[in-house]
Amino acid sequence: MTELTPTSLWFETALLGEAWADRVRLTLAGGRITAITVGVEPAAGDEVHAIALPGLANVHSHAFQRGMAGLTEYRGGDGDDFWSWRALMYRFLDRLNPDDVEAIAAQAYVEMLQAGFTRVGEFHYLHHDPEGLPYADLGEMAGRIAAAAAETGIGLTLLPVHYAQGGFGGAAAVPGQRRFLNDIDRFAALHERSREVIAALPDANLGVAPHSLRAVTPDDLRRVLALSPEGPRHIHAAEQVKEVADCLAWSGRRPVQWLLDEIGLDPRWCLIHATHLDAAETQGLAASGAVAGLCPITEANLGDGVFPALAYLDAGGAIALGTDSNIQIDAAQELRLVEYAQRLTRRGRNVLGADRPSTGARLFLGAQAGGAQALAQSPAGLAVGATADIVSLAAEHPSMIGRRGDALLDSWIFAGGAVDHVWRRGTRVVKGGRHRRAKDVETRYRRAVTRLLAS
Repeated sequence: MTELTPTSLWFETALLGEAWADRVRLTLAGGRITAITVGVEPAAGDEVHAIALPGLANVHSHAFQRGMAGLTEYRGGDGDDFWSWRALMYRFLDRLNPDDVEAIAAQAYVEMLQAGFTRVGEFHYLHHDPEGLPYADLGEMAGRIAAAAAETGIGLTLLPVHYAQGGFGGAAAVPGQRRFLNDIDRFAALHERSREVIAALPDANLGVAPHSLRAVTPDDLRRVLALSPEGPRHIHAAEQVKEVADCLAWSGRRPVQWLLDEIGLDPRWCLIHATHLDAAETQGLAASGAVAGLCPITEANLGDGVFPALAYLDAGGAIALGTDSNIQIDAAQELRLVEYAQRLTRRGRNVLGADRPSTGARLFLGAQAGGAQALAQSPAGLAVGATADIVSLAAEHPSMIGRRGDALLDSWIFAGGAVDHVWRRGTRVVKGGRHRRAKDVETRYRRAVTRLLAS
């Protein structure tokens, strides 16, 4: 049952822009924040809560991979790494039908909302049937992603992925990639069909995602970008050392440097991972205005490496968060690992703290602004005119006792606080930490995964 949209929410404290305010009323209408009043007591009809944050954007998800979480945590021989994990992932996706994809995506989106993510950038490359043939409806799988978003209420930025080759220099695709592949003309048709399937979703938007420099030719890359001249542009870049070495062998340049030189990055771009940057690339990416889409849980799980966060942030670079493989869906944990990776490699504490000086605040505010930019959401945050995507933290959680201001963010991120309620477009979709459709979604997810693992 759909809960009626409240007209006003009152919070003891709320993060408005970069500053905390007390005794805050948010007035909502039409899915947006229409007024903010500070320093007032609750009025009759106000719904009263404790701590308000803006919802976070999850800029990078492969939703179907939620169904294989935990299934690759055994050693498969010498040299177990991203590439051996990828082979196992290809075997899993070969079994998926459209119903499976919708069920798994819905489960992933429920968990995202429960974690404080209110919008997802779905990096969608599972386009065709198990034989690699297009469905009768070219946008069948995109439609299933849209259906999962509609059921759960999460905001959707759909990023159809162009994948045309198996490696740099036109290498042939491997069999496990057959469900991804399109020539440029069919991809253009798929992109237009994707626009149609998300049209009924409130505030959904469409971008484009050339998979990586190894998966597209330079000519195709430019033609793909022309399909979405104003929308978000996302690409995997420099995730693994082998990818950097292969790009150097192909072009004489590292992947991010090639993009800076040949394409010209700007604020429309989000480079996913960007893990292996040299000093020039770090400075160049930061100066371009593009966003680095960090996925630290997945990057740790795959053994990718550590992003140069301190140098990049100090250069003014923008970051955002993604859950990527969805091995674990936890917004606070993603933020925590950005900092903890720096502590482990630099052997110090509060490495990313700045003048504020709260480390949690720098991480949260950076990811919130960068995520909104990467998914083309403006205005963002708890502001008049912004979408009413609001997260309430549980004030009664032991980690929150006696905290105020930035200490609330530090305690949620580093000490294990909890999300209590979530509103998407002003409608509460999570209450007491539980999504309103969680039971039904979990039932279908359980049925799908049970069948997949038995086959």
